[in-house]
Parts: sequence; C-alpha cells; structure tokens
Amino acid sequence: MHRRATLVLLCGLPASGKTTLARRLAAELPAVRLCADEWLTDLGADLFDAGLRARLERRFWRLAQDLLGQGRSVILESGFWRRADRDEKRAGARALGAAVELRFLDVPLDELARRLEVRNAEAPWATAVIPPALLESHAPLFEPPSPAELALFDPPAC
Repeated sequence: MHRRATLVLLCGLPASGKTTLARRLAAELPAVRLCADEWLTDLGADLFDAGLRARLERRFWRLAQDLLGQGRSVILESGFWRRADRDEKRAGARALGAAVELRFLDVPLDELARRLEVRNAEAPWATAVIPPALLESHAPLFEPPSPAELALFDPPAC
C-alpha cells in the first residue's frame, strides 16, 4: 500500500524524548529526520547561536518541502514551542498534499529536569548541556498545543 507523504512535527521541551521518538518513527514510517541539535553539534557550532539555528531551521523547512513534494515523509525535531510555527508548517505541508502530524511530548518540568541532569552527566559532549535552571526559566515561553489545536492535525500513522 502506498502511503501519503507525511510531515511529523515533534513538539516539546528539551529532554522530553523528541529525538528518541524521531529515531523510532524514521524507521517505521520511513521518513527523513532533520534535527538541528545534531547538525549543529556535528559542525562544532554553538547550539545556542540563535541566528545560526534560525538559518538552519529555514534550510530544513525548504528541504522538507522539497522532500514532501517528492512524496517522502519528513520528521522535524525543532520542538515547535510556538503555535505560529506549528500553524505555518501545517499549512505549508498541506498545500503540498502531505498529511501533517503533531506529536506533543508533554512531560512534567520536574521529570525534564531529572532527565537533563542524567543527560548532562552521561554525555555532555553529545548535545548542549542545559542546566535545569535554564529549563525552568525558559519553560514559560513554551506554548503547549491545546486539544483544539491538536485536532487540526492528522492522527498518527504509527
């Protein structure tokens, strides 16, 4: 059976499990997985360089549109903290005839802090070291999707 191209947006705060889920979905769908943290780390770039991250995310979106237009599924791991970003990607992918899934990883702040401590201690070289205090100060900027917004997306294929 031929599957419709799908854009999967992974929405959640740091340490919510986006990369773990993305790796599983990439194999199951199959899909191309685009993760700015991994690219920036591999390039030896500063993960907190907002300008560089924004340019990379724009490039990922152009690549995702090309792939979706070719019938390929794509996973974007940006976190999608803002509703406006999620709306933009949903509209753009739908204009290409793709299905669009939003996977919201809703993890309590205390659990995220615990996971970050473990991740920071086990593999500080693999990703950005994010102190729990930074997570707590930035968490209020996150706009979690409401049930009404979640209903605007396609149900998960797997």
